[in-house]
Amino acid sequence: MNNLLKINPDKEEEKIISFIKETFNKQKIIRAVIGVSGGVDSATSLSLLSKAISLENISVLYLPYFDSSTDDLDEMISSVGLDDNQLFNISIEETVDALSDELEVPDEDLVRKGNIMARIRMIALYDFAKKNNALVVGTENKSEYLLGYFTRFGDEASDIEPIRHLYKTQVIELARHLGLPNQIINKAPSANLWEDQTDESEFGFSYAEADPVLYRFFDKNEPIGTIEKEYKNAHRIIDFAKKNSYKHLVPYHL
Repeated sequence: MNNLLKINPDKEEEKIISFIKETFNKQKIIRAVIGVSGGVDSATSLSLLSKAISLENISVLYLPYFDSSTDDLDEMISSVGLDDNQLFNISIEETVDALSDELEVPDEDLVRKGNIMARIRMIALYDFAKKNNALVVGTENKSEYLLGYFTRFGDEASDIEPIRHLYKTQVIELARHLGLPNQIINKAPSANLWEDQTDESEFGFSYAEADPVLYRFFDKNEPIGTIEKEYKNAHRIIDFAKKNSYKHLVPYHL
């Protein structure tokens, strides 16, 4: 891991747990709903959540379009002390396909269909939260946020974001500290929007490459010319972030 991005996992864990407790207490809500994918971000968020509020008040939703196997998820659930009956495996395939047909989304338009998947998942999470008077716990990291790698009003929508201040490589460091299963930590990051889709194949660069560039550009306000002397993909990474920066500005208003 790049030394620029080293964290103190003990202090980070303590800070995030305190933040979650304070937020739930302030809102006078005791229940939480969290969507999981089997990846490191949702697993880390769930682990921290399980340390902050009563376990019996957590509902975990797995909302697959493709594979509905929960082998990795079952281990994740048991590793944080939850029962199997707190994991709800709900396929969104039929709903997504029906809406895609009504909207005449071509099969080859993977982005439109992927956006529908993300927004259907959020409908399910918020309906579950409404039913149970719960807060929707998000799982976004800072790398995704700065790169604009999210669906507006889809996977970015939440009531609380415990790990949005952490870059992807920092989330991985924290996940190791929390003792999460290796197969989850090492799993290729994916938004699960189409088969065999991975974040890094879409980017054209890895999170390990992106994180120090994003940190130096956005956190330290270093000029791109200085950064690219050390990182060959610096321009591509910053251009990717700039291309999606409008997502942080909408809705436009007077």
